[in-house]
Amino acid sequence: MRNWENPVMLACNTASKKNLPSCIVLIIIFTTLLCPDVMSQVVVPDSDADCLLRFKDTLANGSVFFSWDPSTSPCQGNNANWFGVLCSNYVWGLQLEGLGLTGKLDLDPLVPMKNLRTISFMNNEFNGPMPQINRLTSLRSLYLSNNRFLGEIPALAFQDMPHLKKILLANNAFRGTIPSSLASLPRLVEVRLNGNQFQGQIPHFKQKDLKLASFENNDLAGPIPESLQNMDPGSFAGNKDLCGPPLTPCSPSSPSSPVIPVDPRSNPSPPLIPPQGSKTGSFSTIAIIMIVLGILLVIIALVFCFIQSRRRRNFLSAYSSSGKESVESYTYHEPVVRTNKPAESLVNHARRRSMPDPGGRLLFVRDNVPRFGLQDLLKASAEVLGSGTFGASYKAAISSGQTLVVKRYKHMNNVGRDEFHEHMRRLGRLNHPNLLPLVAYYYRREEKLLVTQFMPNNSLASHLHTNHSADQPGLDWITRLKIIKGVAKGLYYLFNELPTLTIPHGHIKSSNVVLDESFEPLLTDYALRPVMGSEHAHNFMTAYKTPEYGPAKEQVLTKKTDVWCLGVLILEVLTGRFPENYLSQGYDPNMSLVTWVSDMVKEKKTGDVFDKEMEGQKNCKGEMINLLKIGLRCCEEKEERRMEMREAVEMIEMLREGESDDEFGSMDHRGSNDLYSSMLWDDGDSLNR
Repeated sequence: MRNWENPVMLACNTASKKNLPSCIVLIIIFTTLLCPDVMSQVVVPDSDADCLLRFKDTLANGSVFFSWDPSTSPCQGNNANWFGVLCSNYVWGLQLEGLGLTGKLDLDPLVPMKNLRTISFMNNEFNGPMPQINRLTSLRSLYLSNNRFLGEIPALAFQDMPHLKKILLANNAFRGTIPSSLASLPRLVEVRLNGNQFQGQIPHFKQKDLKLASFENNDLAGPIPESLQNMDPGSFAGNKDLCGPPLTPCSPSSPSSPVIPVDPRSNPSPPLIPPQGSKTGSFSTIAIIMIVLGILLVIIALVFCFIQSRRRRNFLSAYSSSGKESVESYTYHEPVVRTNKPAESLVNHARRRSMPDPGGRLLFVRDNVPRFGLQDLLKASAEVLGSGTFGASYKAAISSGQTLVVKRYKHMNNVGRDEFHEHMRRLGRLNHPNLLPLVAYYYRREEKLLVTQFMPNNSLASHLHTNHSADQPGLDWITRLKIIKGVAKGLYYLFNELPTLTIPHGHIKSSNVVLDESFEPLLTDYALRPVMGSEHAHNFMTAYKTPEYGPAKEQVLTKKTDVWCLGVLILEVLTGRFPENYLSQGYDPNMSLVTWVSDMVKEKKTGDVFDKEMEGQKNCKGEMINLLKIGLRCCEEKEERRMEMREAVEMIEMLREGESDDEFGSMDHRGSNDLYSSMLWDDGDSLNR
């Protein structure tokens, strides 16, 4: 530092008004020259970046936030530069799910973010009491399910939150009474409190637009409020002392109406204002303080630059066997030539040339795509697309102009390296319009990366389960039928091309169906069970949430397991309801979407099954009924009664977009249970009920 220390000290050694500005200017200039990033890292107080960085500092383990770099803005238009941030020219949401985050959740740093609409911390390890929510007055959606929060929620926890629509607090350890302020939210449409330890009575929910309220598996008692008596009975299961419609009638001793506990509003003391001290000291004292602060700033900047440089080197080295670019393909840097030869022949060609095993490098399984490198992916601006049960997905726009999706997997350790490479090559040979093709992959013992193309219309789940508006309406009937037809054809292709796999897909759900620019569906995360760790597969894959894995079952998967999952997807598309059973381990009939649809049909309320946001229903009632029949027949609990995949695909293909004469009105019900075989299926009447 001797080469610059003397000029600075020369300018600043005397504390006079004349050369104090020169001192400060020199400090800034030298700081900028030594570490150019420092000036760009000055974050405006209470800006989105400042709030997020202060929030990060409250987390016990924030190692995943390496992309939260003060030198970059969280958002670049509608694209996110920071992991887990949702952007629309500003930060409107946080999606930090399944990251193993621990400790207490402190949301106070996010209070200045007036545009924050949604926050999701589901599937983490947060503990402690319910965070203070009602200071985030602009919040629309709050997702805190599947953590370890505990204790009572204050009665006024949701006071003064007029915009809040969705609240998911399921599967925690909350106790005490349900907060009364929750029942008074004017725009509430969905609330999930299941899997906690709430006691007492359910308050009167006054919202007319409330579509889903889930209270099962708590310790609630007393009569169900009249405003909730039209809800699904499964929403109240597991509370032995609840009574009244839609459950069993209450005994005469039961209170006629719930008592809503309201805590008295406290009057907090005004904040203490520290007394203003007298203005003492001379100008020379102020000058000395400024000089010391400037020198400290320079030292801090140098340390910060060193840490950032070391962190970047460590991150790159984790993905590369050396400090250089590590890019390989099965063509081993030969010119890329369009060919119809499968990837396997290219591998054999490389082996004949005695090339070394590519090992932990980026490997391409298709020869008709432009090549890119691991460095390209790491340098690309990344936008988090979601944090699913397998791992986090990122959207990466690389310098060549390609937009890719990179998904990280940490539980693909069921086979060794050679078997893993062979299985990826096998997936690379698959080719169907309704399969999202694997482009490349990266292998390391601890984790893997799978690279695919980005689909502009995101996942089917995002269209079914997000808020809709005039600008972004729900999917119409024609589009939904088109999606189901494409999914069925893609599945049938997997059944034919992967006959040795018991479950050719294994993880069928709406978030694993992505849509291209014309809303053509493409299946993702298919055929991964052979390489997926057994424990992780049993806990999270949809194949293990079927009746085959219910209590007192043999727990053996069959070819018809994927048929069941297809049926659930059909019901999800028709109803717009999320299959809650997928959030639990194993098969729980009380939380099954199939059970709800079956009960509604049995009660001749078929018209209430279909999603009200599905446009074009009135002219397609017959075909919608027929697709519902197919979905239910795919979801027969006994496997021998389920449809074969071939039969399901053929019947789905016969469906038309317009009105039907009910070609399947005499659908073969052989093997179906008594409930379905006795249904009247009166298309017109049932839909009007």
